[in-house]
Amino acid sequence: MDLLSLKSAAKSFLESLIVEKGYSVHTHRGYVVDLEEFLNFIGENFSSQDESIEIKDVSNLMIRAYLGALYKKKNKKSTMSRKLSAVRSFFKFLIKKGFIENTPTEFVTSPKLDKNIPVYLSVDDMFRVLDSITEETFLELRNRAIFETLYSTGIRVSEIVGLNTFDIDLNNKSIRVLGKGNRERILPIGEKAIYSIKRYIEKLQKQPFIFDDNPPLFFNKNGGRLSARSIARILDKLVRKCAILLSVSPHTLRHTFATHMLDAGADLRVVQELLGHKSLSTTQRYTHVSIARLMETYDKAHPRR
Repeated sequence: MDLLSLKSAAKSFLESLIVEKGYSVHTHRGYVVDLEEFLNFIGENFSSQDESIEIKDVSNLMIRAYLGALYKKKNKKSTMSRKLSAVRSFFKFLIKKGFIENTPTEFVTSPKLDKNIPVYLSVDDMFRVLDSITEETFLELRNRAIFETLYSTGIRVSEIVGLNTFDIDLNNKSIRVLGKGNRERILPIGEKAIYSIKRYIEKLQKQPFIFDDNPPLFFNKNGGRLSARSIARILDKLVRKCAILLSVSPHTLRHTFATHMLDAGADLRVVQELLGHKSLSTTQRYTHVSIARLMETYDKAHPRR
């Protein structure tokens, strides 16, 4: 089999992410951006004017040079690690398809990541945000239902905007969520969130929207599916209204859910299942929050600190 040029090989790889892996449009777009940056770097620094570089020509030294260029541009370690991960996945794909036998990323190590403690809201601040939402209009009822659900379940903002009406089982107090990689999970949902959703749906049924057989659960004011960006804007207004001096996003509520669950004694593997994490190590970072707070309390309280 003739060796493909890097760009044609990359095209095949990116197509496979949707066709074979079932990646979301958002995830696919991230791979496109990261891989294009890598290919442009290789092309600009290692290709000749007469011909484009081929797969067999890429070496681990080239990839290290790419990481060095990212470092000079002051990319964060987490960003560099993500970009290298995209390159690794690309060459694994090429091995799987038989285009190459060995990957040039084999002896390239990922940047050692700093352990960042996730930003989260305290229980009091979370309750203040939720209780600041009045429930007089359709949009206010919708907003209360959205944020009660995010805090009750810890689902991603992309998952909540993807919910349809039939994904909610009010009788069994559960929701069906389609997560990353089209992985489905059934999650319990709390009484307060159920109550808010019921009140919202009652108001929703009186709206002059056109409903299909399985409509979105959360609508915008024009009768379309609510976007993740809109939810972020609504949350930002609520946080400013409550005078909370933190940079809060919908993902902060996911961190808040996980932290509060672990603080209350939930098993780490249960929280992993609820969050839909493939790896337990991803969930373990939330334990650093509890440990950091424990150490702070110890330092303040112990007479021989």
